[in-house]
Amino acid sequence: MAEKTHAKKPSRLKHMPSQVERKRYVFFRIQSSMRLDFSEARNAIMGSMLGWMGESGMAKAKPWVIRNLWSDREGVIQCSHKYVDDVKFALALVRQIGDSKAIFQTVRVSGTLKSGKEKL
Repeated sequence: MAEKTHAKKPSRLKHMPSQVERKRYVFFRIQSSMRLDFSEARNAIMGSMLGWMGESGMAKAKPWVIRNLWSDREGVIQCSHKYVDDVKFALALVRQIGDSKAIFQTVRVSGTLKSGKEKL
């Protein structure tokens, strides 16, 4: 007898749900006397995180400053759910952006951008 071979349907999931890293969004405000540029603020934030967590911690935390949600003194950082406290602490360590002094204030941590924006 001839054996029938069935073609497998391609899976729609790229990863199992248990393997997908959960994200958190950290909403923050910056108190500064000068207008702040996105690239300067991002460099200060990432430099502080690199100093606090190191390269290994940065790779695990996967921080990302979201450019589309940047305003003059407010922004959002996406990171892994396990490293929210480290990201918040690294933000608190930033004292200067460019030539101006700055104070970072974490406003809210949210699991989705929509709920984070609604409650601001």
